[in-house]
Amino acid sequence: MAVSDSAGLLTSPVHMRLRRLQNVSSPFADGEQGALRAFYGGFLGLGEIPTPFTLAHHELIWFSAGDGAELHFFRGPADPASTRHFCFDIEDLEESRRRLQDGGHKPYDDTPIPSRPRFFCRDPARNLVEFTSVEGPCAGKQS
Repeated sequence: MAVSDSAGLLTSPVHMRLRRLQNVSSPFADGEQGALRAFYGGFLGLGEIPTPFTLAHHELIWFSAGDGAELHFFRGPADPASTRHFCFDIEDLEESRRRLQDGGHKPYDDTPIPSRPRFFCRDPARNLVEFTSVEGPCAGKQS
């Protein structure tokens, strides 16, 4: 039996059969389309994919992010102070960091995670992007 809170939201578990995360969406401002395509398509090497004709009036930009995952961009206000982000698991972490720095971007470190070296960087639309190289299971609570 599902239990709801005072706002009518479910608070008890809903067991679904999740297959995978299919997409992540982030905003961009007018005029940033070219810079986004250059960053994700050119610089990071993601393939741009066509958007459905039913969404053409939104002027979206979609990229393939590997293993069926997609990265979607929509017109909307950026929040450069936000820590909301998505993460790419990549093989060449330090080389990618160097290339970002050489390209004028500003990668930076944050709190370390065991078995997951990582850094963050803002894209041209000021969305936060994490880059990591998953080396094994993340250690849980320290005893």
